[in-house]
Formats: sequence, structure tokens, C-alpha cells
Amino acid sequence: MNNNENLIEQNITYTLEIDGKIFLIENVPARINTETGEQYFSPSTVERLQQIILNQEQPSRFVETPVYNFAA
Repeated sequence: MNNNENLIEQNITYTLEIDGKIFLIENVPARINTETGEQYFSPSTVERLQQIILNQEQPSRFVETPVYNFAA
């Protein structure tokens, strides 16, 4: 079976943590494996994700996020 048969294209919210800060990037194009949930990105998408974070672009909005401790 060809692995490409299990991939669907959709926009996702990409989450990244750097130095204790959480970054959310919405509407990121990705190919998703329908069986495993694994996400695949094109090289140009990866480059754009890096640009957004490294250039500290102006965010479109801020969200407040609760944090829980699993061991509590």
C-alpha cells in the first residue's frame, strides 16, 4: 500500500515551545497521516514557520492558556 493514500491535506495549528514560551501558528498547511496522525510539512512551510518565530513577527492575537501539572 502506498503511504500517500493515507495522507490528507488540511490546515492545522502548529505549537512550538521555546524558552518556556508557547507559540501557536494557525492555518499551517500540512499533510496528515490518517492512521497515525503524523504531520508532514513542505520545505517552504518549514522555512516560513522559522521566519515567523525568528523574526518575532507581530502576532495576530494573544490567547490565555491554563497550565496543569499532570503529577499534581
